[in-house]
Amino acid sequence: MDSKLIIKDIKAKKFEKIYFLHGEEAYYIDAITNAIIEHALEDHERDFNQTILYGKDANALNIISEAKGYPMMAERRLVILKEAQDFRGLEDLLPYFEQPANQTVFVINYKYKNYDARKKTIKAAAKNGLVYKSAKVPEYKLIDWIGNFVKSKGYGITPKASMLLAEFLGNDLSKISNELDKLNILVEPGTTINEIHIEENIGISKDYNVFELINAISVRDITKANTIVNYFNQNPKAANIVVVVGNLFNHFSKLMKIHFLPNKNRETVASTLHVPPFVAGQLLTATKTYNPKKIAANIALLHEYDLKSKGVGNSSFTSGQLMKELIYRLMH
Repeated sequence: MDSKLIIKDIKAKKFEKIYFLHGEEAYYIDAITNAIIEHALEDHERDFNQTILYGKDANALNIISEAKGYPMMAERRLVILKEAQDFRGLEDLLPYFEQPANQTVFVINYKYKNYDARKKTIKAAAKNGLVYKSAKVPEYKLIDWIGNFVKSKGYGITPKASMLLAEFLGNDLSKISNELDKLNILVEPGTTINEIHIEENIGISKDYNVFELINAISVRDITKANTIVNYFNQNPKAANIVVVVGNLFNHFSKLMKIHFLPNKNRETVASTLHVPPFVAGQLLTATKTYNPKKIAANIALLHEYDLKSKGVGNSSFTSGQLMKELIYRLMH
């Protein structure tokens, strides 16, 4: 079931006896958990009817005892096991999952990894409650996710601003949503967020970032590429060589794929590579600058400098020096 539908039911006071929330993406797990905390009990009911336990400190007997307790002057009890990934006794909760208390909403908050679907506990939870697996958003869908999130808050966002956020913050949805929530406080509702808003309020430079570096390399703009690398060298938090190498590897891999596409129009490239149309246009332009032979050589270079950045075959060069040398060799 989609997390939005789960939260919709929670807001409508339609509760399951068990919520087993697990997976690599913490954002949705926390969103569902927070919705349950907000709607399961009234403020005045929480002191006696809400128990939050933590995986490292919890034991199975205490958890079951709390879950089997009766509510005091309330319709239900709420028991939450946070950081359940640190709790080693989940299988010891099987008797409870097989016969959960009617008066309790029991939440398992198991983050950053998937729970083994073959285990009896999760099967019992699915039978008598709800199991939700929270998967990471693929990188190629991240820009769409950012756009939909911003839209849900009553704002718009330009494709370039979405790209800056995606490249700078990665696919950590909690981090992205926190930064955008801060931005929502500072920007008028209905505004279309652009790269200037991102630079002024989040601190991601609109001119000196990995996205602009890739654009400069794509058209062999040596001066601009060197200016950006110098900025990275003076501002290590803006980007490091590992991030730069990873993004450039993805870039040149896409260029190689385009060269061997039978149909090279922008729409086909966007659909095949899962990128926005404006990015597809930039990639097509770059294929005119880099032929397959040079692309293959550049991919080999990126592998070489990835190893050097980790100390393999490099005993004296700094990350800044390696980055400058790499950028020069990629364009020559």
